[in-house]
Amino acid sequence: MLIEKDSGRWKRLIVAAVLFVVVTAMVYKNSILIGAIDSVLQALIGEGNQGSFGHHLMVLISFLGSPKMDILWTLVIAFFLWGFKFKIPALWALATVFGGDVLGFIIKHIVKRNRPAQHMAKDSGFSYPSGHVLGFFLVAAVLFLVVIPLIKSNSKRVICQLLLVIFIILLAVSRVYLNAHFPSDTIGAMLLGYTWLQIAEALYRSWAPHMANWRIVHHSYY
Repeated sequence: MLIEKDSGRWKRLIVAAVLFVVVTAMVYKNSILIGAIDSVLQALIGEGNQGSFGHHLMVLISFLGSPKMDILWTLVIAFFLWGFKFKIPALWALATVFGGDVLGFIIKHIVKRNRPAQHMAKDSGFSYPSGHVLGFFLVAAVLFLVVIPLIKSNSKRVICQLLLVIFIILLAVSRVYLNAHFPSDTIGAMLLGYTWLQIAEALYRSWAPHMANWRIVHHSYY
């Protein structure tokens, strides 16, 4: 089974969920502490010249990690997994990413946090949690758990993992840099993504053996 049994999964779930609830509560209540943290991080990241290479790089990273692109990445991953007879992991990948996006959408409309004042017109909707960061965090998690383990070379696996981690960090920075989100929006998105991922992994462990008997995924690796 691609996702192995892990006795520490529920502990990580509880810790991540508690941290997410705490951050979400502070955002919802407009806590002075979360406001101060956001201000400090925003000052550190700053905003560069719009014509600079750095600015164009941030725009590109933000585009590659946008919700629309997350859907594309997920469909491509699921397509290839299905083609190589990893049909159950393909369905799990779709459910994990799309389920997380739905969860993020619901929380956005509960918290109803407005975006930073200088945000671009195309960045509409509520701010917390960041849909870009949440979606790509889950895409990266799928790659970590069911795609990268299929690579035989250990060094190539490590390189792929490092690139994904770096991209997630840069994506979070880009959303703050472009005034699309407060830093706490990206932090909350990662905490929510990690919490949901622990649930999704547990569901995979529980349901994959039963799904193997379904005709549509018959002879699937899992």
